[in-house]
Amino acid sequence: MPVRVAPGQWPLLGHTPALLRRKFRFTAGLRDHGDVVKLYLGPLQAYFITSPELVHRVLVTDGASFGKGAMFDKFRPYMGNGLAMSDGAFHRRQRKLILPAFRQGRIEHYAGNMIRAATELTGSWRPGEVRLVDADMQGLAVTIVGAALFATELGGPAIEESRRSIPVIVKQGIIRSLSPSFVERLPIPGNRAFDTAISRMREVVTQVITGWDGVDHGDLLSLLLLARDADTGEGMTEQQVFDEVITLLTAGIETSALALGWIFHELGRNPEVEARLHAELDEVLGGRPVTFADLPRLEYTRRVATEGLRMYSLWLLMRRANREVDLGGLRLQPGDEVIVSPYTMHFDERSFPDPDRFDPDRWSPERTAAVPEGAYIPFGAGMRQCIGNSFALTELLTAIATVAAQWRLVPVPDRPVRVKFTNAPYPNALPMTAVPRH
Repeated sequence: MPVRVAPGQWPLLGHTPALLRRKFRFTAGLRDHGDVVKLYLGPLQAYFITSPELVHRVLVTDGASFGKGAMFDKFRPYMGNGLAMSDGAFHRRQRKLILPAFRQGRIEHYAGNMIRAATELTGSWRPGEVRLVDADMQGLAVTIVGAALFATELGGPAIEESRRSIPVIVKQGIIRSLSPSFVERLPIPGNRAFDTAISRMREVVTQVITGWDGVDHGDLLSLLLLARDADTGEGMTEQQVFDEVITLLTAGIETSALALGWIFHELGRNPEVEARLHAELDEVLGGRPVTFADLPRLEYTRRVATEGLRMYSLWLLMRRANREVDLGGLRLQPGDEVIVSPYTMHFDERSFPDPDRFDPDRWSPERTAAVPEGAYIPFGAGMRQCIGNSFALTELLTAIATVAAQWRLVPVPDRPVRVKFTNAPYPNALPMTAVPRH
């Protein structure tokens, strides 16, 4: 199948300048050039997928024919071989070892920490004060993930270091992943910041691991250290535990924090949606704090969270063919790189009419049925779907319910909010006024 090369290619650098400068505007336009479009990341050739059907093929139907792509190669020397970076039999082994940490009984336990953290945050607010909601939600996400990972006092320094270093690792890491390899060796400020952040995280997390007392404290770290392979009886090495901890911190903080911040921004801009959310919370909770048992009844709250994840998701994922694959008439060879963009898929008006509108009702049962497979992928899909998706959704629901049951967050006039892309849509700032509901 003939595949068109995307416009905007530079000598030597390929499409990297267009990706880094135009971000989503560039990838959104690729659907006009076909279901598969050829890109060059420096000298590296990759195929960008714009069709939900083909995205589903790559992630689910033919998922076993693809491994992690070049983007992950750039992270692996620094992030190790955690679940997000690993492939093949090793990935399957690690996923099996870690999966018990995300079963419903454990999620219910974590939900208690989530509710306490959100309650402590909102308890610090004062009527009429302007809150930087993006910073509040990032702090909340760090507290929640930190409490899930580290139940002992030894974890305190790791949680504090995560507040400082994880945003740097995520931002600079995506720049590296889209740039030619020589860029990461240049003595530029972004590279120095990335290397320093990785070094600080390595030091503090290693201290927590080596200081563990051998007791199951009900946290993720204990589970990782105590996990044993059912066939061999082997556990993880200290290095592997470190790799998984860094992976969980990196994956678990930024996505949830961004989604929460943007959801409250959208609620502030859409009073009808906000009023329906408040009505549901008042009816279900009756003025008491939310509990894990309440979550199945918070149907509209779940739609709000789902729509927030649609509008503010990851930008790019990469996969690499590990065998010959027929992808919609395109014959991929082993080693060929494929790019999937959740953000681009989520704004495709063929799947989501009026995609720029925050519309939780698009997730009503009758409308959800019309969304094609592969069109909605906030956590990926298939065998490599994010293992923490239930954790993240529970975090969103409990935080939305805790905040919105007691407070309205009102946008500040004359403070425009703009999107800044790295591998996700970051706000320049989300100043909002905290107004008590009662």
